[in-house]
Amino acid sequence: MELHKLQPANGAVKKRKRIARGPGSGHGGTSTRGHKGDGSRSGAHEKRNFEGGQMPLQMRLPKRGFKNPTRVEYVAINLGRLQEISDKYGVQTIDMAALLTYGVVRKTDKVKILAHGELTAKLSVSANACSAKAKEAIEKLGGTIQLV
Repeated sequence: MELHKLQPANGAVKKRKRIARGPGSGHGGTSTRGHKGDGSRSGAHEKRNFEGGQMPLQMRLPKRGFKNPTRVEYVAINLGRLQEISDKYGVQTIDMAALLTYGVVRKTDKVKILAHGELTAKLSVSANACSAKAKEAIEKLGGTIQLV
């Protein structure tokens, strides 16, 4: 093998297609754009997801459901969970700050207290919403519930 005899493999190097450089180039005349129509004009481009006039995918698929933009999503915390938190951390006041520090909720969450489980401690609870049964159970033990 000699350095001056090195060359690329056959077919590895192609000549660049030079469009609109006269009839001798083989790409003159309409310059590979065809005759008339939108695609032959300057500035022409297809819309995103255009399928050549075929019915687009988002129109072929069935539509389902509805997302209500005004719906409020709550993180449900049951009375049993409040009792666990009270026992584990020895607290009588449970509010958003406490729930955040104990890793029960995230900063953006809204909390709703529900009545599942058993509550034995007298607690002062602060939340965004509360069910009637949960409120009754908390107040029955001498605790308070405050809606924020």
